[in-house]
Amino acid sequence: MAEIQINGSKRTNFGKGASRRDRKAGLVPAVIYGHNAEPQHVALPSRELATALKASNVLLNVSFDGKSELVLPKSVSKNPLTGIFEHIDLLVVRKGEKVTVEVPVHTEGQFDKDGILEHVNNTIEVEAEATSIPAFLVLDLTGMPAGTSKTAADVILPAGTTLVSDPELVVVHLSERSTSSDAETPAAAPAAEATPAAASN
Repeated sequence: MAEIQINGSKRTNFGKGASRRDRKAGLVPAVIYGHNAEPQHVALPSRELATALKASNVLLNVSFDGKSELVLPKSVSKNPLTGIFEHIDLLVVRKGEKVTVEVPVHTEGQFDKDGILEHVNNTIEVEAEATSIPAFLVLDLTGMPAGTSKTAADVILPAGTTLVSDPELVVVHLSERSTSSDAETPAAAPAAEATPAAASN
């Protein structure tokens, strides 16, 4: 996995007011933590961060205060109305160490077209080296019959990656289409006989 370089700045002012000023200036308040070190407070450029976070489990090489930290985004807070980043937690990682992450699952292969595919879980949890986290995992649906499911145990894992999720976790289910015939339409009632018009005097 490629590392994305981001130049940040050390934060010295805290509180809601300071955070609002950072966001108004196009910066996102962030906390870097992990490896039993004291948390480090930084501000990162919002536009660059948004571009980097388009990829899942991206590694960031954050430079600030004359040093750099290799980090993995763990918790991102966004304003639900504006979509603006409000805060982000970053976990320090080291090359060669293992981390537990959620990875998207992509499906491929031709399954029974008489079934309706339901995606029950779009991600599964795995353990992988911090610098070798797969962008996505593949689940082969070739020949999958209607009425069956595929679980986390069926997902193809690259070398060095191990499953953390329950192996029985359902990822997709191929439902059977209903074969019951439509309810019969009730027969129309016979038309009432016309009443002869009364003769006029």
